[in-house]
Amino acid sequence: MNVAGIDAHATYLVVAIVSKAGDLLHAPMRITNKNASKLLALLERFRPIEAVVETSPAWPWLYDMLTGHGFGFVLAHAKRLRIIAESNYKRDEIDAELLARMRLAGLIPYVHPKDIETREQATLIRHRERLTRLRTGAASRIHAELHSVGLYLGRGRLLTRAGRRWVREHAWPVFGPEQQRLVRTHWVLIRTLSSMIQRLDRRIERVGAELPAVALLRTIPGIGPYRGLLIATEVLPIERFSTPAKLVGYAGLAPRSARSGLRPTRTGHIPAGANRRLRNAFVQGVVSHLKHAPDSWLSRYYEAHKKRLGWQTARVATARKLARATHAMLRTGEVWRDESDTPSGERSELQGTHVAPTTSVS
Repeated sequence: MNVAGIDAHATYLVVAIVSKAGDLLHAPMRITNKNASKLLALLERFRPIEAVVETSPAWPWLYDMLTGHGFGFVLAHAKRLRIIAESNYKRDEIDAELLARMRLAGLIPYVHPKDIETREQATLIRHRERLTRLRTGAASRIHAELHSVGLYLGRGRLLTRAGRRWVREHAWPVFGPEQQRLVRTHWVLIRTLSSMIQRLDRRIERVGAELPAVALLRTIPGIGPYRGLLIATEVLPIERFSTPAKLVGYAGLAPRSARSGLRPTRTGHIPAGANRRLRNAFVQGVVSHLKHAPDSWLSRYYEAHKKRLGWQTARVATARKLARATHAMLRTGEVWRDESDTPSGERSELQGTHVAPTTSVS
């Protein structure tokens, strides 16, 4: 099969086509995005062919168009293509041809391309995520002003009526006029953003209600509509991960390991380049789970490791368990249940793999 390396940009793309034998069939060619028919005509000449595109804001429309016309599509992880990113002679033409040749050599770090529906769900989740980050930034600005006059208020309290009343009673008399104006402005921002987030939460719940995988994940204590939709959006289809360990690695919950020669394998911190949203969902899911189900098998696992390793390491280790349980649930279609719900003498196949005991959905 021939390979087309496509270096995509906001207004144009550069295409280079290489044969299976490594011969350059078509020199790098620049095509404007408005002239997509020219790209289709070019690829048609060299069927069978697949296109290789780096992750960027431009890949979704190329994916929809090319797969819709029967062309193969490979999405490459841009951050892991260091050979291109760190090139001293970086040009679009070189990048396009190099993408094709790396694909032939089996060196492309593959990324699963989301379909239109899943991309819509991801947009919804990330919209809420960004608004929440903006609200947190506005709250942090108010906290900074409180600290500047020697006052302190708990993080969660500022977003409550009692917290705002406390600021008026204790901070207002010592704030200068500009500080008061700044705090009023950021309170307006917080109220506006909170209203937007509430509307998005209702939308997220409606979208998640239509997805069986989200309903399944919400049977886990501490996993609500937002976190359930986030996990489903990032991991489905679950067949992408042949084993629970692969999902754990994708979520960045497995510590890095290094081995050289006869030296023993060394483990380090969890990797920074994994799916951060998914990793955060599992870690925060553990925090919520401890509140909602303090006596569950997962909570007991956390408490046992907390005494020995400390709360930070124990939280990540427990998040690994939660990820493995999630993999088992999505693979088998079984809901969460605790060991105490398992009839005496009955043992699930999942218990042998150190994941959640479950029961089938009726």
